[in-house]
Amino acid sequence: MKPYTHRVQYYETDMMGLAHHSNYIRWMEEARIDFMEQLGFPYAEMEARNVVSPVKAVACDYIKPSTFGDEVEITVMPASFDRVVLSIRYDMRNKKTGEQVCSARSEHVFLNREGHFVRMKREMPDFCAAIAALIPQE
Repeated sequence: MKPYTHRVQYYETDMMGLAHHSNYIRWMEEARIDFMEQLGFPYAEMEARNVVSPVKAVACDYIKPSTFGDEVEITVMPASFDRVVLSIRYDMRNKKTGEQVCSARSEHVFLNREGHFVRMKREMPDFCAAIAALIPQE
């Protein structure tokens, strides 16, 4: 999968000239949407099939600051998927220097619009197989 690149915008910075920490979570969502499209399962198509994927948990370790104009390259990799919770890791690096700026993870569940869990293995077996193929085996 090709990494997603985000260019830090001026409005994303704070009074210290650094990208505000809350923006990294937005960038994770941008990268995750791009990842899903590359995988062949765009969110819009999943939603058309009555499947939504809310965030269950999110965590970020901020390592180095990003500033206006920096390009942040975000690699998205599924970490685990037990057919109920999908855990995703994000490696964010300054594209110019290669230095890691943030290491993060998010967890997602799959529900229908009525708020009931979706049995992904039955409803979208092709999605489950595509994700499983990307999860590192121990």
